[in-house]
Amino acid sequence: MLSYRHAFHAGNFADVLKHAVLTRIVVALKKKATPFCYLDTHAGSARYDLNAAQARKTNEFKTGIARLWSRADAPELLNEYLACVRAANPDGALNYYPGSPRIVRELLRENDRMVLMELHTTEYPLLKEAFARDRQVAVHHMDGYEGLSAWLPPKEKRGVVLIDPSYEARDEFTRVVGALQLAYERWNTGVLCVWYPVLQRSKVRQLESAVKASGMRDVLLAEIEVLPDDSPQGMHGCGMLIARPPYKLDEDLSKLLPWLRDALVQGEPAGWRVERLVGE
Repeated sequence: MLSYRHAFHAGNFADVLKHAVLTRIVVALKKKATPFCYLDTHAGSARYDLNAAQARKTNEFKTGIARLWSRADAPELLNEYLACVRAANPDGALNYYPGSPRIVRELLRENDRMVLMELHTTEYPLLKEAFARDRQVAVHHMDGYEGLSAWLPPKEKRGVVLIDPSYEARDEFTRVVGALQLAYERWNTGVLCVWYPVLQRSKVRQLESAVKASGMRDVLLAEIEVLPDDSPQGMHGCGMLIARPPYKLDEDLSKLLPWLRDALVQGEPAGWRVERLVGE
């Protein structure tokens, strides 16, 4: 049974990193005129109320998106991401945080398309309602891992997959590598993304080793830490694995992540890294 509710964590530093990277990928895809498809395996509910009890219980957004909301010195590489967040808050106050589907939807052109999957019985109806009259968006109540087999490859040759589970299951790190490899084999022209938490460094090392041993090529890693690696405070960092990243994404992220780390750090200095985990 799924118990994770993203409403408790919406807009936190992990969302900021994930969505900052995701928007850079979508912006890169839009440089070509041909349409693309976005597939989200764990889509959530599309929008989160930051004044609701769940968000206020943890206040994680205050050390995430709230730190960027009023910054006048944000780099241009964040322009599209911050514009998507502002679009969810037309009155100018930070009251809502858009999930990945809403952020990508803001960036789609009229010929682009989204396929969203969500298994949680509470999140799915909210997601379905959010895009009920949107012909560019298909919403499916299903396990996202199974959805990769069902929906890949899409009719579009280009696009991006986001694999972003809750990591509730003990074998989740193993499952995401399997899902990434399946997507890699099914869709040989897609950009493939996995978000992961940094809770125990040993788990991340195992993830990296599994990707290196998988036979996949051209895999980029982008990670920030907002707390030291030995911090006892739960998730102290997060990262994205990107297979077949767009041209020069590594250069963009090498400029962006130091700024994000400095903006989001909590207390003692922490780290960031962008590296080619597996070469082309």
